[in-house]
Amino acid sequence: MRYKKLSLILFSMLCSFSATAQYVLNEADRAFEQYNYDKAIDLYEQAYKKKATLHAAERLAACYNYQRNYKQTESWYAIAAGMEKSPAENTLAYAKALQSNSKYSEAKIQYNNYADLNKNLNPSLKSMWLRSCDSAMYWMKEPKSVVINNEKSLNSPQSDWGAVMQKGMIVFSSDRGLKGKDEQSGNKPFLKFDGSKAPNKTIYGWTGNHYLKLYTKTGADSIALFPIGTGTDYHVGPASFTQNGGEMYFTLTRIPAQLDYTKVKILKGKQATVNIEIYSSKKDASGKWGTPVAFKYNNVNQYSVGDPFISTDEQSLYFSSNRPGGKGGTDLYVCQKTAEGDWGLPINLTEINTEGNERNPSFDGDNNFYFSSDGRVGMGGLDIFSAKLIGGKISEPQNMGYPVNSPQDDFTFNLSTATTGFLSSNRIDGSGEDDIYSFTQQLILAFKLTGTVYNKTTGQPLGNTIVTLNKTGGSTLKVETDENGRFRFNLERASDYGLKGEKTNYRSDGDSLTTIGLTASTEIKKHLYLEAIEINKAIKLENIYYDFDKSNIRADATIELDKLVKIMTDNPTIWIELGSHTDSRGNDAYNLALSQRRADAAVQYIIDRGISKNRITAVGYGETRLLNKCTNGVQCTAAEHQLNRRTEFKIVKQ
Repeated sequence: MRYKKLSLILFSMLCSFSATAQYVLNEADRAFEQYNYDKAIDLYEQAYKKKATLHAAERLAACYNYQRNYKQTESWYAIAAGMEKSPAENTLAYAKALQSNSKYSEAKIQYNNYADLNKNLNPSLKSMWLRSCDSAMYWMKEPKSVVINNEKSLNSPQSDWGAVMQKGMIVFSSDRGLKGKDEQSGNKPFLKFDGSKAPNKTIYGWTGNHYLKLYTKTGADSIALFPIGTGTDYHVGPASFTQNGGEMYFTLTRIPAQLDYTKVKILKGKQATVNIEIYSSKKDASGKWGTPVAFKYNNVNQYSVGDPFISTDEQSLYFSSNRPGGKGGTDLYVCQKTAEGDWGLPINLTEINTEGNERNPSFDGDNNFYFSSDGRVGMGGLDIFSAKLIGGKISEPQNMGYPVNSPQDDFTFNLSTATTGFLSSNRIDGSGEDDIYSFTQQLILAFKLTGTVYNKTTGQPLGNTIVTLNKTGGSTLKVETDENGRFRFNLERASDYGLKGEKTNYRSDGDSLTTIGLTASTEIKKHLYLEAIEINKAIKLENIYYDFDKSNIRADATIELDKLVKIMTDNPTIWIELGSHTDSRGNDAYNLALSQRRADAAVQYIIDRGISKNRITAVGYGETRLLNKCTNGVQCTAAEHQLNRRTEFKIVKQ
């Protein structure tokens, strides 16, 4: 009878546990559908800890992908792709995530795996993916002599992009918002909102940020809204100016008075999409910008037109559009000015466009043509390409290589001088979502860094490791080690650097170096040592001691716990279990409770230092996992009992 009652109690507990997990999952789904990805991530992680389901893993991967957290995206798609009955699309998403993290060798493996799963895959698409990975690895090993710097004085935690120099000031678009200012808000080509009601005029629900607006920065002055009345409460994209600065072209979104709701795109049954349009404005005699004028070929009910660029002679207007009749998502077009001063019919730049997306056309003074595309062999996302306009014909586009391009989106390439300018990117380690970067042609390289990455345990070299060189206050470069684990970088003069090695299924390692005070022709050598991750292998934390019968963290224990905090910070995708063990002396149940309190205290210490609570679990084992013979009633020395009083951690997810 006792066992029957116990069975009923256990069954009741399991039912309650299952109901709780389902409730959390339902709440996570609601947050996901409302685009509240921070909340959804927290809830999906809780649900996954209760029960590791494919749905939770897929949704976590999708949430992190929307947030452009590429390391977490890779981790969760790796889990999802490896689960039973996982659809082939998860393998494709895993390959793209690996590519986003510069893991091109691993990405190639997964692209081939996806091709094996999807027999209907277009061979040319597979070929482009594989050639892109091979090309990216080559470009990273042979980087261009270009220095890329994050323009932190322009960037915010939000999206900042499309910077151009105009009459001594920098003009760019951002969705940061300015306190106390009338709100004006790109790389976002549409305005998305609940189709049943007008969108909020201050906060864009799709991103949770303000709307994109035009901003200016002059010298060391503070950033201010660009002085133009656009006539919209919604997005205002980057601008292109005529050479004399008297006229500008830009994009915006508006809710037209006669919006045809029968032609507005509806997503998930609720979400409306309004297309973007091009407008122009001229300065009047007093120097003020006049009322914006709509571009002749705007058609808000049918398609978008955006990314305008006005040529130096003001006779050609280049732009992107998803109008019917194009090759792909968005194509590049040009309109020529007629004798009457009007714009002629849009001409599709067929020699440039692909089945993908072409964006952000621009020219320099030597008729070099720049644009972004995700439909050609590239490093990942949108890449920047260059071509030459000769006799009205555009030459075969060339990828501008690394570090101009990255595994993420790179776009709005605009020259300020013959060797300097701005580009935009959402590459890893930026200040916010999209960031503005400056670039400078670097003709003379001062120093070299060479090194090898090793397996810390075996001493063998580790090929296909991603090594990152981060210049303090400057640019970031990455390279994949060769089959012998070797890497090399060019270094700048008088600079400090951080060095980091990362590889799937290994804990990262890092170091620092400097060229300050060094003379020319110096070669610096640095080696990195990565430790393989073994799931569920217990790792003892040394010197974690507690006062007798206490669970509070002593000062001498914080040193070891801080090391664990660093491991979790440097390896943001791992989850751990932290276990506390007692010796056999004392009451068994009391020891179990005491060890749980001690584990809880250690975990709370780690959480208080910024580690997500979902990534770490406290388990008190009491005296259930002794390392020696010292069980109840066995005579043992103090040292033997001390061996059992320990705190361990083990990695349960990588």
